[in-house]
Amino acid sequence: MRVSDLVVRRIGRLTSWALPVLTDAALVIRGGRVAWVGADRDLPPDLAELPELDAGGAAVLPGLVDCHTHAVWAGSRRDDFTGRLSGAAYSPAGIHSTVAATRAASYDELRALAQQRITTMLGTGTTTAEVKSGYGLTVDDELKLLDVAASLTGPTVTTTYLGAHVVPQGRDRADYVDEVVATLPAAKARGAQWCDVFCDEGAFTVDEARLILTAAARHGFGLRIHAEQVAHTGAAALAAELGCASADHLDHVTVDDAHALAAADVVAVLVPVASLYTRSGRWGHARTLTEAGCTLAVATDCNPGTSWCESLPFAMQLACLEMGLPVETVLRAATVGGAKALRRDDVGHLGIGARGDLVVLDADHETDLLAHLGVNTISRTIVGGTPNG
Repeated sequence: MRVSDLVVRRIGRLTSWALPVLTDAALVIRGGRVAWVGADRDLPPDLAELPELDAGGAAVLPGLVDCHTHAVWAGSRRDDFTGRLSGAAYSPAGIHSTVAATRAASYDELRALAQQRITTMLGTGTTTAEVKSGYGLTVDDELKLLDVAASLTGPTVTTTYLGAHVVPQGRDRADYVDEVVATLPAAKARGAQWCDVFCDEGAFTVDEARLILTAAARHGFGLRIHAEQVAHTGAAALAAELGCASADHLDHVTVDDAHALAAADVVAVLVPVASLYTRSGRWGHARTLTEAGCTLAVATDCNPGTSWCESLPFAMQLACLEMGLPVETVLRAATVGGAKALRRDDVGHLGIGARGDLVVLDADHETDLLAHLGVNTISRTIVGGTPNG
């Protein structure tokens, strides 16, 4: 990852989460890390040699953290989309068509497709992204997807092994679960930091998820889980039991589940684009999780079948307008909340020592990122002190 020195001046409003919102502010990045934050008029005098970016009075936020994406795939699920408009319900079985197309694609084809998606994410403010495998469902194909994910450039990428996405067609369930567990060391050797399981109706059971995630913890993986999207299965309670870093979706979460997640410090990841895309109409779980005291994150869930969307700001807008969450709650969820879901304390904020990841808005107030629909309100994205775009 390339890092740089940079002075960002004439910031109209600076949201750092380390300090109250500053007006007429400036920020100094040295070696890719935040070295100074304060009023523009108080800038240290020894900065003449550093490159400078004039924010022109715009609002500046920490770079966005997208903690749940499936950015590596080939093929199309347009038939699923049009079918849903005719009243068809979402089923995890649709994943199989993406698996077939992804297996047929070469490494270079998959990388080109995924790089285009991740570059689009960067342009809409994402500076850190989690990317899962899950559309290979053979040992070799899953490892290929992890290799593709690890090669992506732009945002900082963290990779997740999702061999347990669905049971492949024609495979014995128990045999495939054993294969997922047996592949864990190879996935770890490919650089995957996380293991995830789609634990839901039509995917994997709670007992199967417990077996896989317990084995993953023994191999040094951090744990994530797709939970309670299609139906209530007990996956959220399992996330609390195992101390997963995050439980994601949670459309059918109960009050007891939410309190268990909060007590176990499991981040609740909201993926509102999936609720829109599947036409489930489920939005109320955001309030249930908030009232229980859960730490929230918001993510795109970028994938071909239920959330074909690279824009985290769009997911944030839905979190406000459909889930009813306040502006500050959503801004935090897409920055420090996403960082906590990835167990990162160096991104999602602009305190001293944090990575120099930030976004300059095409607006003079941070609320406009959520209030201005249908356009890209990100003017510049800066990763490690290096401006992009």
